[in-house]
Amino acid sequence: MKTLWNLSLAAALLAGGVYVYADDEKEHTRPIQSKPLSKHDQSATALYKKECGACHMAYQPGFLPKRSWDKTMKGLDNHFGTDATMDTNDTQTIQNHLMTYASKNDRITDIKGAVALRISQTPHFVREHREVTKKMIAQPEIKSIANCTACHTKAQAGSYREREINIPNYGRWE
Repeated sequence: MKTLWNLSLAAALLAGGVYVYADDEKEHTRPIQSKPLSKHDQSATALYKKECGACHMAYQPGFLPKRSWDKTMKGLDNHFGTDATMDTNDTQTIQNHLMTYASKNDRITDIKGAVALRISQTPHFVREHREVTKKMIAQPEIKSIANCTACHTKAQAGSYREREINIPNYGRWE
């Protein structure tokens, strides 16, 4: 009986530790902002979604650390092969927004000394998508691993829970 109790206690402690670790890694899965925004922050968020969301999903800033967003914003003249430059004031507003809400958790965003520019290259992203096959991604409905909204039904709202994943032509992620 004592052994059963000890095993139960150990399992409970382990589960609690895993939960804390998992919760820590889920920092970037929360919506862009989780508390009420000031009018300035609402305006910056809207501008970010309008400008960046015109070409691709406006990724939640918490997916990358400050240094990555800084490098991205400084290279808008060649943003993954496209000139994404914009008005200087808009650029500064978006830059400030990204810096405010960037990830503070280097453990999930660091690429061993390199500055990550692609969210899909961060260790956490790679680990979370390790079971996704190239065949799944190559579908016309998805096209790219960077197309979060193709499978994550609530990605725009910042939710990436497994129960909300629906891979086109494969169904719910189990």
